[in-house]
Amino acid sequence: MKSPAALKQIFDDYIATNKFEQTPVALYEPINYIFSLGGKRLRPLLLLMGYNLFGERVAEALPAAFAIEIFHNFSLLHDDIMDEAPLRRGKPSVHVKYNVNTGILSGDVMLIYAYQYLARLSALPRYAKIIELFNQLAIDVCEGQQYDMNFEAEEKVALSTYLKMIELKTAALIGGALGMGAVIGGASEKDMEQLMQFGRNIGIAFQIQDDILDTFGDPEKFGKKVGGDIVQNKKTFLFLKALEQADSTTQAELLSLYEVKKEDNTQKISVVKGIFEDLKVDVMAAKAKDEYLAKAFTALALVGVKEERKQYLRETAHILMNREL
Repeated sequence: MKSPAALKQIFDDYIATNKFEQTPVALYEPINYIFSLGGKRLRPLLLLMGYNLFGERVAEALPAAFAIEIFHNFSLLHDDIMDEAPLRRGKPSVHVKYNVNTGILSGDVMLIYAYQYLARLSALPRYAKIIELFNQLAIDVCEGQQYDMNFEAEEKVALSTYLKMIELKTAALIGGALGMGAVIGGASEKDMEQLMQFGRNIGIAFQIQDDILDTFGDPEKFGKKVGGDIVQNKKTFLFLKALEQADSTTQAELLSLYEVKKEDNTQKISVVKGIFEDLKVDVMAAKAKDEYLAKAFTALALVGVKEERKQYLRETAHILMNREL
């Protein structure tokens, strides 16, 4: 069984030999650009780890891992346009470096290439199941993004509805990647489902942690501009928990701050961050994150392979949940 570091190196080598060097250059250069920004390659790595729980021929799962990474980056291209995000992994977003139309079109072709790489698995006996899982995670991500956009126009959003949104937008991709890897590796339906539950709960915990980092993180380590969710009036776990905890005066102040977008948001970020700190919603968010992490490990314990084979997944989950602020 291979370590996460070994699997990541194998995957990075695969990316290096599958660059998008076609023409027109203006269409494919932005794809290579976003891949050049690096990142942890979390989702393809989890797919390979899910595979490696059951199978040893890692190369067999590489096209699916690349399809997942292509799809994930496709969604980032379009999300950054919708969110007007200036940075991605500490560098200019594709639509900033190039233009909005290029970001849309390059993202579109990436989705098609994701399916082209999945087609390389067509000889596998459970190919239909792999496509079914990929289609469902793709639908979930799009539905989650729509919920996320809807929330910007809704004054009141229940925290439970927000958690449903992040399960669709973020957690479904992580759970689906693990499930696809398990299927390629020959896992039973039961083991696949438990592994997907592990992934979904990790994904929710990951997004709650992301919400914390967006407000309280170090931009050099986080890779994005801190306070972006506040600037975009995003109703994150922190914001919704603050509304639950605040008195009527503070609720009114928060809602007022989230009604407008300004050219200079420095003061807005500072005031909102101060409210969050006073209400200790960052502490509450960290507790919720830990609860979802516990659910994830309960599901992982039910996967029918030897415990030592699960150790890398446990370690990876802990690393993700302890990213530096």
